[in-house]
Amino acid sequence: MKIRKNSIPTTYLKTLALLLTVWLFPTCNDLEEDLVGEIGEINIPPLYPYTECGGAGGCSNLTSGYGLLRTAGTANHGGYYSLQELTSDEMVITAKGSDWSSGPQIALHQHTYQPTHLFINNTWVQTYQAIDILNEILFFKNSNLDANQEAQARVLRAYFYMRLLDLFGNVKLIIIPFEDGPQVARSELFDFIETEILAALGISEISEDMDLSESLLDTDNAPYQINQFGALGILAKLYLNAEVYSGKKRYKEAELAAAYIIDSGVYYLCGKGCSVTNLGRRNGVASDPDELEGYAAVFAPNNENNPEHIFAVMYDEVTGIGMNFSHMNLHYASQLSYNFTEQPWNGYATLEEFYNGYDDEDIRKEANFLVGEQLDFGGSTVLDYYADDENVVLNYTPQISELLPNAKREAGVRSKKFSYKQFGRTEMDNDFPIVRLGEIYLTRAEALARVSGDWNQAIPDVNILRARAGVSLYTTLDEAEFLAERGREMFQETSRRTDLIRFGQYNGAWWEKPADASNHVNIFPIPAEQIEASNGTLTQNAGY
Repeated sequence: MKIRKNSIPTTYLKTLALLLTVWLFPTCNDLEEDLVGEIGEINIPPLYPYTECGGAGGCSNLTSGYGLLRTAGTANHGGYYSLQELTSDEMVITAKGSDWSSGPQIALHQHTYQPTHLFINNTWVQTYQAIDILNEILFFKNSNLDANQEAQARVLRAYFYMRLLDLFGNVKLIIIPFEDGPQVARSELFDFIETEILAALGISEISEDMDLSESLLDTDNAPYQINQFGALGILAKLYLNAEVYSGKKRYKEAELAAAYIIDSGVYYLCGKGCSVTNLGRRNGVASDPDELEGYAAVFAPNNENNPEHIFAVMYDEVTGIGMNFSHMNLHYASQLSYNFTEQPWNGYATLEEFYNGYDDEDIRKEANFLVGEQLDFGGSTVLDYYADDENVVLNYTPQISELLPNAKREAGVRSKKFSYKQFGRTEMDNDFPIVRLGEIYLTRAEALARVSGDWNQAIPDVNILRARAGVSLYTTLDEAEFLAERGREMFQETSRRTDLIRFGQYNGAWWEKPADASNHVNIFPIPAEQIEASNGTLTQNAGY
C-alpha cells in the first residue's frame, strides 16, 4: 500500500525558524508568544524522521524495531497518545486566546473529528511506518536475527496492528515489504493478531494448563524486550476488548493470560520499600521528598527496570527521544520549578471531574497531579507573567474556565504522573510501560467479573492496588465504580478511550462535550489522504 508520508507544512517551517530564533534570543517574549500559538497547529511527529531499512537486512536486528515505539506517537503530541487521551474524559487542551487556538484538539475533545484531521493521519502514518520496518526486519532477516528475535518482531508487529484494530477497525493487512495488502474486516485482523502472538508463545490457544516450554520467546526479565509475559500481557489486552473488536467474548482467555503472569512471581508491585531518588526535588521546598516510593516510583525519570514493568518503552533524553510530557502539560512559568532547559507549551490539562474522582488520601492523587500555587527551586512562588486575571501567582486550579476561545492559561490541574526532573530537557527519561503488573491485576479482576456476571469477583485484585494507594478497601463493587477505579490507576497510560468504549461510556456527555449523536465515532475515520493515495483500495469507515 502506498502510504502518503507527512510533508513538511509551512507552519512546521515557521515554527522551526521560531525555535531557532527563541534559542538565539531567549528573552524575546513576543516570539515565544507567537510560538505557543503555533504549537496547536503544527505537525509535531515529523521532528522524529522516518528511516528506511534499505532492504536486504538493513534493519536485521531489533534495536530499530523497539525504537519504533518511540517514533509512533506513544508519548508525544500529535499522534497515538493524543488520540487516546484527548478523546477521553481524562484530558483536554483548551484554546487560550492565541495559544492553542487551532481546532485539532477541540475536535478530538468533542468527538467531531473528520477524515482530514491532522492527528488521525499522523497516527495512521506513524503506525504503518513502524509496520513497514518490522516487515523488512522479518522479510530480510539474516544471521543477526535468531528465532527468539523473530518471535519478538512478530509480536511487536502484532501490537502495532492492535493499535490500528482499536483505532480504525478495518485496515489493510500488510506483511510483505514494498507490497500492498487487502483491507480486512476488524474480526479478521483480530484473528491475525491472536495467531501471531500464540505462534510466538508456542501454543494454539490460551488454557488453564497451557505449556509454554515450546515458546520461541524467553522468560528473561528484560522490560525493553518482549518475553513470554509481555506477549501474554498484549494478548490479555486483545482478549479483554474482543467483544468490541470481533463480536465474541473472550474474557476467560483474558483472565487466564493475566493469571499466568501474576502467578509466575517474576514481577511484583512497587510498594513500600520500592523507591528511587526524587530527581525533581527542589532544595527550597521542604515538602519535596528525597525519595519517590511505590506508585510514584513506577513512572519516575529513573524508573528503568522497575519490578512492575513487564514490557516498557525505553526513553532517554539524548539517545531515546520521543517523550515530552513536561512540555506538553506544564505552564510556561513552570520552567522555574524544574529549571527546564526550554519553556513548556502549556497544553494538556486534566478535567475537573476526573481529578475530583480521587479521594484526598489516595497516594495516586498526589503522584499524578500538580495543583495549587507553584513554587520555584528556592521555594518562592512562581509568577505568571502571562496572567490573564488579577493574580500573577501561578496557580493550577481544578476548575477550567472554558474550552474556547479564552480559557485561563493556568486553569486545569496538570499531570505529573511521569514526573519531572531538575534541569530536564525537552525530551524526558521516564520509561513508558506498555504492559505492567498493576494493569494485569485490573485485567484479571475485570475478566473474572465479566465471566461470572458479578463485579464483586473483582474485589480481591482491585483491593491489592487500593491498599498500595492508601485508600479504603472495597467490600462491594459495581461496574461504574470499577471503571472509575481503573481510571484512577491507569491515568495517562493511553487506555482510557479504549476502556470507555468497552464499558459503553465513550458516547456519553462530559465537560464541554455533548453526548455523541452516533457511535460511529468509536472508531476513527480512515484519513482522507490515505484513501486518496490508495487508488480505490481503501474504503472509508461508516459514518464519515
